[in-house]
Amino acid sequence: MSGVKFRTIVLYGDYFADFFKKQRQKVKDKIIWTLRIIETQERIPIEYLKHLEGTDGLYEIRVKQGNDIFWIFCFFDEGKSW
Repeated sequence: MSGVKFRTIVLYGDYFADFFKKQRQKVKDKIIWTLRIIETQERIPIEYLKHLEGTDGLYEIRVKQGNDIFWIFCFFDEGKSW
């Protein structure tokens, strides 16, 4: 991963923090790793970020740790595209 940031992740309210606190350390590490990919890669592989069909700008961040799969919903601020 490069040190250059193409985007900045901003958390809304305490929803993510509440979810994150409840996870095992390995899951937390994988979530952080995935978020760094989203911030630092100009083109994000679909295995980590996918547009939800039938929506206007809603995406899911995909995190897989062992047999567990997590989907974190997100969107891009207006005027800031990838």
